Amino acid sequence: MNPSPGIPFAPASDAPIAYIERTRSWYLALGYGNPYVWAHYADAPFQPLKKPLSRSRLALITTAAPYQPDKGEQGPGAPYNAQAKFYKVYSGDTGADHDLRIAHVAIDRKHTSMEDSGTWFPLPALRRLAAAGSVQLASRFHGAPTSRSQEHTLYTDAPEILARCVEDGADAALLVPNCPVCHQSVSLIARHLEANGIATVVMGCAKDIVEHCGVPRFLFSDFPLGNSAGRPHDLESQEMTLELALALLETAAEPRTTLQSPLKWSESAEWKLDYCNAERLSAGELKRLRADFDRGKEKAREIREGSPPPRRVTPA
Repeated sequence: MNPSPGIPFAPASDAPIAYIERTRSWYLALGYGNPYVWAHYADAPFQPLKKPLSRSRLALITTAAPYQPDKGEQGPGAPYNAQAKFYKVYSGDTGADHDLRIAHVAIDRKHTSMEDSGTWFPLPALRRLAAAGSVQLASRFHGAPTSRSQEHTLYTDAPEILARCVEDGADAALLVPNCPVCHQSVSLIARHLEANGIATVVMGCAKDIVEHCGVPRFLFSDFPLGNSAGRPHDLESQEMTLELALALLETAAEPRTTLQSPLKWSESAEWKLDYCNAERLSAGELKRLRADFDRGKEKAREIREGSPPPRRVTPA
């Protein structure tokens, strides 16, 4: 039964995007079989914050990649660039500025511009909070590779990030993903950190993927992918998003606690109908996108196989 015209319900299209189902349908439409099986747990570890937030040392974990000028287009509006990917955990000085970009991930390139790194890398906002005494910032941030291999994330990347957080004396971690697989990767890493004594909060846009995996704390922003840290060119939005995430880190009483940001991307929900929606494309467009995807996969394979083998660590 349809609701009465007099009841001011939101349109059906205004629900969060079901990325698991949307991406499954998308890759089937491109001609790929064997749909990806997303990580799923029935429970989640939970580590209460051991100190007040103002006395807690916070690590920032990102899936954004350092800009590499010799690796092709990576700026605003750039297409997917497999050359810009990274395959090993990296770290950077939180006291310095960094040029991190997201041209290597499957973000929403139609409805966001990739112009403002504050929407995916909240280090400047964290430094302002640290200067105000709201939180202590760890000396390094860490880059988490976007890996479709759950085994690689669980047994290589997550233990490596844990080791670096422990070296830095981190009490807690803020994890900021971008693409669908990024959301899975940081969820698995958050679980590993939490099981080893470090409280975490994930700040993201793919609600179903994060909740399907199961994390202790999740701040959900119903924004296009690539904007986990707030709206572009909107400092108030970015600071509010960060403050909500840190408040959740401090106050959540149990695992699988999700808080939805009250901020809206726009008055229209039309942007939610475009992402990976094969029904909105012609057969010719799908064929071209399949060819582009195959080229990207081959380039990524060449880069990955040309890299030295990563260190594998057995989880505690």
